[in-house]
Amino acid sequence: MSYYEASDLKKFPKIADLSPELAKKFFSWYGDVTGTEGALTVREKTLIALAVSHALKCPYCIDAYTVTSLEKGLDPEQMMEAVHIAAAMSAGVTLVHSVQMQNHLRDKGVID
Repeated sequence: MSYYEASDLKKFPKIADLSPELAKKFFSWYGDVTGTEGALTVREKTLIALAVSHALKCPYCIDAYTVTSLEKGLDPEQMMEAVHIAAAMSAGVTLVHSVQMQNHLRDKGVID
């Protein structure tokens, strides 16, 4: 048995069962943010969502935004490039935090 069942994605609206007002606000906001044109096109927002899905490691979102990306006309090369950007950003975020470690090592005289 897996903790992540693809069929569970269809149950997402069920979050409203325990908190209908907050779910209504969330789904309205989410739809406005991801599904409407603004400074970014819906296609661009979809590509960003696909990359963030990978960075945050959400299998439900990866499934949903892979399908949506194809529906919005994105090709596999664009999708994979976005995933590589997310991976590079994740690595960079991890590495830049090593500055904190180095600060402590300097303070303790372990390194110059």
